[in-house]
Amino acid sequence: MPYQMKNGNWKAQVKKNGKRKEQTFKTKKEAIAWESSLRLSEEEWEEKTGIICLADWAEAYLDDCQERYVKKTYTEKTFAFKRFFKKVDSHIAAEKLTPALVRPYLLEQKKERSGYASNKDRKNLLAGWNWGMMFMNPPLPKDNPFDIQKMPEERSPRYIPPEEDFWKAFEQAHGQDRVMLQALIYLACRRGELFRMKWNDLDFEKKRVRLWTRKRENGSFECEWLPMVKELFDGLSWWKNNCPVESEYVFVCIETKNFCAEYYGGPFKHRQHFMATLCEKAGVKPFGFHAIRHLTASILYSKGFNLSVIQEILRHKSPTTTNRYLKSLGVESARKALESLTVNSSHSEDRENDLPKSIFGGQ
Repeated sequence: MPYQMKNGNWKAQVKKNGKRKEQTFKTKKEAIAWESSLRLSEEEWEEKTGIICLADWAEAYLDDCQERYVKKTYTEKTFAFKRFFKKVDSHIAAEKLTPALVRPYLLEQKKERSGYASNKDRKNLLAGWNWGMMFMNPPLPKDNPFDIQKMPEERSPRYIPPEEDFWKAFEQAHGQDRVMLQALIYLACRRGELFRMKWNDLDFEKKRVRLWTRKRENGSFECEWLPMVKELFDGLSWWKNNCPVESEYVFVCIETKNFCAEYYGGPFKHRQHFMATLCEKAGVKPFGFHAIRHLTASILYSKGFNLSVIQEILRHKSPTTTNRYLKSLGVESARKALESLTVNSSHSEDRENDLPKSIFGGQ
């Protein structure tokens, strides 16, 4: 007997001779009719049980993604399916989906949104079909209907601030905020990696930092160690001795104004206006957390370090990804590359509350 799911659709199911077949419908009437149609002869049953509709595929894949990926990635994939099913009926058999049905949808997305947005949907749907080919029973057809030519893209280059603009913004920061900026520039870490950083990820004896990232194919967290250069070592040491709250996290909310009070002592999640405020005070063009990661890579590139070392510092699995940051690069050790970001100068001696301040420059 059909039952109604949380999304309002009806799940029909039939068991026969130890086999089970399920399919999703928009109405109870359709579900009952489908169940009745499957109570046929043995030959017809064998033929029917090999059919999977698109809705079944999407539901199974998204359930799997919810377990494996962070919320942002899961949401992105969910909306890709929602947009696709506005154009293509989700209840048709998977074997009937062809590139001829997919391409008009992708063209429409390019026209209404952008080539980049269209290709992003294509990537998510393509991955979903590949998953269905491997893990569904029965598997999806081997010819992936989403494996078609990408749409042309017109993407504006990512804005990377000049070095001097970063340090102008740095001058406007104080206390913990300065140490955060040091970690961003000297580790080229992502925002999430910065906010997840715990005190047990800092090895002051060996002068190294452990960064955890979930940006991997299977969605699991992985850690990698990076050297803690002198400027960062001094900054983190200062913060460890001066942090006003006890927490396992390195960077925590210590504001009590307005809505911040309820998050006091907890790790940061977003800091949405943090960089914009610093840039405004410094009088420079706004840039965000991720732009600093790109800035570190571009500085190392300009200093002559090649692809393998910059790939190591950025912790990319593939050099192709690093090439998206910088067209071509060179080779050296990670510590030497990162140490080249700091310089002993008169500015390094300028301290506010004993917190080190740094500038870029050549050795």
